Amino acid sequence: MRNKLMIGLMAIALMGCGKAPKVSEELKTSIQTNESFKFVKTKALEVVKTGFNAGDGYGEVWIRDYNTFIELSAEVYPHDELKENLRVFFRLQGDDGNILDGFIPQSKAVQSEGGYTYYYNELEPTYCGHKNDVETDHETSLVQAVYKYVTKTGDTAFLKEKIGDKTVAERMEWAMEFLLNHRWSNEYGLIWGATTADWGDVQQSHPWGVFIDEDTKFSLDIYDNAMFIIALNNMMEIVPESKAKWEPIRDGLAQNTMLHLWDTENDKFIPHVYLDGSPFPADFDENEIYYHGGTAVAIEAGLLSNEQIKISLDKMIANVKASGAGSIGLTMYPPYPEGFFENKGMYPYGYQNGGDWTWFGARIIQQLIDYGFYQEAYEQLLPMTERVVKNDGFFEWYTVNNEPTGSGTFRGSAGVLYKAIEMLEQVIEE
Repeated sequence: MRNKLMIGLMAIALMGCGKAPKVSEELKTSIQTNESFKFVKTKALEVVKTGFNAGDGYGEVWIRDYNTFIELSAEVYPHDELKENLRVFFRLQGDDGNILDGFIPQSKAVQSEGGYTYYYNELEPTYCGHKNDVETDHETSLVQAVYKYVTKTGDTAFLKEKIGDKTVAERMEWAMEFLLNHRWSNEYGLIWGATTADWGDVQQSHPWGVFIDEDTKFSLDIYDNAMFIIALNNMMEIVPESKAKWEPIRDGLAQNTMLHLWDTENDKFIPHVYLDGSPFPADFDENEIYYHGGTAVAIEAGLLSNEQIKISLDKMIANVKASGAGSIGLTMYPPYPEGFFENKGMYPYGYQNGGDWTWFGARIIQQLIDYGFYQEAYEQLLPMTERVVKNDGFFEWYTVNNEPTGSGTFRGSAGVLYKAIEMLEQVIEE
């Protein structure tokens, strides 16, 4: 087996170095004349105009979702409205620097036994928030969302705006420090979370599974650590004075991610490295599972070479064919067996356990475009845009039979699809 540390070092050197090939006239014409692209873009703008909650099935504004449609929202909302949502997350920031998952008007926060615990802060008089703390992407999602807002609008003054006793830039660093102080494995040099399915926020224990409890099994995964790398890259770009501190940390994360989570022999990411033992049966080979979403985010983090990206794409396409799913938004393949998650919605090919999510599938498309795989990006995007037309909406996820389910106005899907189409259109313009 090749030295994994060398792979990590190579990955850092390869960050953002994909070279763009020429676009064929045939592909150019296909992109220009594709009717589903036009429909999706128009529909996406209609959907995003109606609010900031994740979709019609959610009352809250979630940071992991807002991060994926804030750029689209910038097309239809005044900048200050976009900023205000970001401000709310910072006003509700915990006294240890942590960022909440979502916020909701205090008047609509219904406390119930076994339900959400709501958090309040004197800086925020209108909203309160909650945190699905099994996941470790809230802090990184907010930093990424601020980056997207600033780069989209040019509003760098926002970074110097004071919220309480700290500027936005200082609060971003504080959020990153939370991960080092409270979610850090000294043994591996990576951040940890509860054991969930790929990028999901439902752990294997408990009928609901969104809160850390006495049965939680802690582990390292690619999604959380890749999100951290992206957030640090983003922060260092818009807050250059933070680079001296965070660049060595980013470099170490990249090295350690490839050292501990990349399976060189099988050209894939290991689902979990456990800190206190696996929750699954001893005879279960979890490494047979291929995580689509985490791999997409790892590509965005600059961890894989063009050759590794092509191998990853081929594996995803093969997984879609083997499962019968509709698109490479397939969360994973194969899914975890029946009963491995107590949450009843996490049956094989259900919800985050093998559901087909455009929300992540279109992010794969974006990365294919970034790395010059234009033809492949176009081909793999079509199943996602065509089902938006067919179902007249942006559904949260699709079954293995390509049937829509969940929220029908899922703004995250609208945001990432719109951006993927825009990126293809920009390629042929250039």
